[in-house]
Amino acid sequence: MATVNFKINKSAKIDPTKIYIRFKGNDFDCEAPTEILVSKKEWSISKQKIKTTFDSDDIRNDVNKQLIDLKIEITNKFNRDNHEGIKINTQWLKDLIKVFHNKPSSTDSDAKIFLTSFSDKFSSEAKNRTNIRTGKKLDIRTLQDYQNSSNKIKSFEASINKKVKLDSVDLKFHTDLIVYLRSIQMLGENTIGGVIDNLKAFLRDAEKMGCKVNPSYRDRAFYSPSLKTNDIYLDEEEILKIKNHDFELDGYLDNARDWLIIGVWTGLRVSDLLPLTKKDIKKGFIDNTNFKTDIPVTIPLHPQVKEILNKRNGNFPRHISDQNFNDYIKDVAEKVGFTEKLNGSKIITIKDEKGEAKLDENGKKIHRKQSGIYHKYELVTSHICRRSFATNLYGKIDTLTIMKITGHKTEEQFLDYIKTTPKHHAEKLSNLWAEMYKN
Repeated sequence: MATVNFKINKSAKIDPTKIYIRFKGNDFDCEAPTEILVSKKEWSISKQKIKTTFDSDDIRNDVNKQLIDLKIEITNKFNRDNHEGIKINTQWLKDLIKVFHNKPSSTDSDAKIFLTSFSDKFSSEAKNRTNIRTGKKLDIRTLQDYQNSSNKIKSFEASINKKVKLDSVDLKFHTDLIVYLRSIQMLGENTIGGVIDNLKAFLRDAEKMGCKVNPSYRDRAFYSPSLKTNDIYLDEEEILKIKNHDFELDGYLDNARDWLIIGVWTGLRVSDLLPLTKKDIKKGFIDNTNFKTDIPVTIPLHPQVKEILNKRNGNFPRHISDQNFNDYIKDVAEKVGFTEKLNGSKIITIKDEKGEAKLDENGKKIHRKQSGIYHKYELVTSHICRRSFATNLYGKIDTLTIMKITGHKTEEQFLDYIKTTPKHHAEKLSNLWAEMYKN
């Protein structure tokens, strides 16, 4: 029969001193210190707890309750592990004590108990997972997204000075995490929603692995925040205005403008757009394998794209970085005259009360997307290419064809992405009726 006993080292020079546990059974005899301190004169050797009186304070009662809880935890875990053939020794006892005190242990058992230990393990092993729909390995951005979410939760743990257990992730944790991500990390609603989505993915997987998980994550109140974004696009008239604007020949804005025109008539992500070279053109088509989705796409050359290539002797514009492209096309849009004010979001540098840029834990400036009223040229980013491509073609050719090029997996995702307005739909219907009844 296994027994749990508490004791202190009376000969220890330090006072208060730690309470020790001795856990003894037929084939094991372990001893390890707890993190609980007690004054020697207050310790009852016979009762194995702090001496109490009628008017004992809450601190003494709390310590004695911890000892009772710890004894129960040891007994319960022993019953589980001993049944499974796990070796009971001093290291087993030390790890259990650390877990009880919400501290990481020295074994892989952490991932079965602590949230970020599991999320780190999940993120690390995700590179070997496959997408259920495609059967292909997860792309690098998905892997980075998992790890980024895990890191955000770690930052929250650091702010509350506590390592959170999987079975402690309840609705209060959900609320506190969202408040932290909004007020301290200053993240946007959709970014926060992504963290919560990944948190739920971690918990679902932990539950499948047999870990003890709080069921609150399945509650409807455990929601993922989202916000409808006011993203802009360029209509065909605006694209033509950009194309025909007179920039300094072969200057940096002329070069960026040409990349922008190619972008809005190919629908490629910037990661697929800017690396294009002459060898990607085959018989009047651009053959490209998307970096994000690893799906090959073939795109016909739009007349405006052909004109740019002819202007450059069949070559694409000079290669520039993603960051420069984002910066330069704002200048392009301003020079062309897109100065009307719109409701939208743009990336800004977060500043403190002194007006100085805030820095993250790595000493880098913190940038966040912020909603407001801005000039249209301020809202132009590389994303405008795909969005303009999809929006301008929507209703002119079948949706599936556009989705094959943009890489959207569902029509719901696609319709949420394009930026047609009720007025645009009304104008299309009006034009249809005008054509039908013109005689």
